[in-house]
Amino acid sequence: MTQDLYESFADRYDLFFSQFGEHDPAVVEFHRRLFAENQVRSVLDCACGTGHDLVLFHSLGCQVVGSDISESMLAQARKNLAELGVKVPLQKADYRELPGHFDRPFDAVVCLSSSILHMPNESEVLRAFRSMGQVLRDGGILVLTQGTTDKQWAEKPRFILAVNTNEFSRLFVIDYFDRGARYHILDIFHSEGTRDFKVWSVDYPQMLLKDDQERLLKAAGFATVDFYGSYHFDPYDKETSELLIAVARK
Repeated sequence: MTQDLYESFADRYDLFFSQFGEHDPAVVEFHRRLFAENQVRSVLDCACGTGHDLVLFHSLGCQVVGSDISESMLAQARKNLAELGVKVPLQKADYRELPGHFDRPFDAVVCLSSSILHMPNESEVLRAFRSMGQVLRDGGILVLTQGTTDKQWAEKPRFILAVNTNEFSRLFVIDYFDRGARYHILDIFHSEGTRDFKVWSVDYPQMLLKDDQERLLKAAGFATVDFYGSYHFDPYDKETSELLIAVARK
């Protein structure tokens, strides 16, 4: 049985968001425009986690399906979606094996928030990209996002403050290796009634930057790949961009 890496973190994952299901207007407009330009009506979020982005896609009027390999993240997603009254089918699935779970083509597949970085090597990344492509219609799009960019990889900051409010702070403490990294996530609770901290760590064995993604996506059969450095469709710049967004067309 595959170990659920998120079992001890799923209940705290949503502390990334000020409020579950609410998105920056730039993120909403990015997906609204991207989906309109590519006639996207159906979306598979193949690493949906706790369902945060499922709410966004549902709000855009798409037919949405969520899948994830982590049962604990899916359990949290079911709870979150039920609280909002949002109905989205959820399926436990490894995104390297999507054709075995879905027999319909989607207009878009999304794999967000650095989820592709869980793959142990390039062979498995290629397997994942091919799997995602196989459940896309001809002309459909695959969307990837991650915060680890060429700029961060070059500078290798040891500490990144991801969340900081009056009651809670989330600090990334990063160990860099030859081709990968380990992110230690330190959650510090410092409200008047709570003084506590918790630590969770995740390994990204194979870092995928812009050139790596482009090479592997084309090897997987995608016809074109566009890269953006922000949700305003700014072109990706290796020296300055702090977000890596790839949009690959089948």
